[in-house]
Amino acid sequence: MKKKEKKIYGYELVLDLFECDVEVITSKKKLQEYADKLCALIKMKQFGKTLIPYFGEREEFTRGFSLVQLIETSSITGHFSDHWKTAYINIFSCTTYDQALAKKFTKEFFGAKRVKSRFLTR
Repeated sequence: MKKKEKKIYGYELVLDLFECDVEVITSKKKLQEYADKLCALIKMKQFGKTLIPYFGEREEFTRGFSLVQLIETSSITGHFSDHWKTAYINIFSCTTYDQALAKKFTKEFFGAKRVKSRFLTR
């Protein structure tokens, strides 16, 4: 019996960033800049406008912006906590991209002191 070859649908980088620059994670303009620069850096074509709503205001720890940028090969999402000074980013694409470059850029952009990352093939 022939062994089945595993097919890869996509690649996902999951980043948890801690002690971020609060002026960056609370600025809609800076979050737009992040989406634009990241897409250019990892060579992903944006599909439509970036959604950057501010919500979760019932609880102090859930208050903050979220970001959704569709790309032609999937999406980039982010959730930001004003209270905890944290950012949670997912970069998912069916095409390969430089995950190390994306991680380095993201950490530097948000001024994170610490980052936890996971990379998944799906």
